[in-house]
Amino acid sequence: MEVKLLSGALGAEVSGIDLTDSSDENFNKINELLLEHKVIFFRDQPLTSEQQILLAKKFGPLETHAYVKGLENFPEIVRIKKAPEEKHQWGETWHTDVSYNPKPTKVIILKSVKIPPVGGDTMFSNMETAYDTLSDEMKEKIKDKKAVHSSLGAEAFVKKYKEMEGNGNLDEYSNIHPIVRVHPETGNKILYVNSMYTKQIIDMDKEESDKILKELFLHQERLDFTCRFKWTENAVAIWDNRSTQHQGLTDFFPNRGLGFERVMDRIAIEGDHPQ
Repeated sequence: MEVKLLSGALGAEVSGIDLTDSSDENFNKINELLLEHKVIFFRDQPLTSEQQILLAKKFGPLETHAYVKGLENFPEIVRIKKAPEEKHQWGETWHTDVSYNPKPTKVIILKSVKIPPVGGDTMFSNMETAYDTLSDEMKEKIKDKKAVHSSLGAEAFVKKYKEMEGNGNLDEYSNIHPIVRVHPETGNKILYVNSMYTKQIIDMDKEESDKILKELFLHQERLDFTCRFKWTENAVAIWDNRSTQHQGLTDFFPNRGLGFERVMDRIAIEGDHPQ
């Protein structure tokens, strides 16, 4: 096994592990690497849908997405598609997946099916480092505070992405989570807000809440917290959704990434109630 770090903040590309091996021994290696690096990448892993699901189930119960229809024979797999002429793609701003759920996603396994020759890399950011590097003053302001996370409703997930199909659910809903959560496996503190879904701090007037959240969001976007992965076909990313944020870059411009499809298969594993 070889582990190559992608940045000083997080992320590692791993070779010498076969993701079709669903033994406990292999899973324990994968999980240890994930807890250490927060996002791990594997190339040349032509997993079938069945094999991707078997791997995901080692982490826990699988989710189905609140708004987007999964594959016909595999409803747990959301096929993320950018049509050739689209300039936008799903997940194109910094976020933590489904933080609006009562039990937000624990781990995501994303497999590339078809990628453009250029464009559409994915960036990840370390939210443990984001918390650790806050000023003492800000840590005191957000201590024991909670915030509302909104699901935004179905339109946010399907309206401007013409290849993404809704599942019929149109309801918008929200849940409240700690601004600083503790990782259930490592005990590390995590800055648990994101600019896509976090809307207001509880028990705080909106003006002050907006000011603090804006400052936190800007802090989370620091490039020194990040790593970047350039996709190849049959590559797999596994990330800890509790302690990271991510975004798919929409750098699809004429004569470059524009004019090509980008197709990815996503499986999410159910998490816990943030504490």
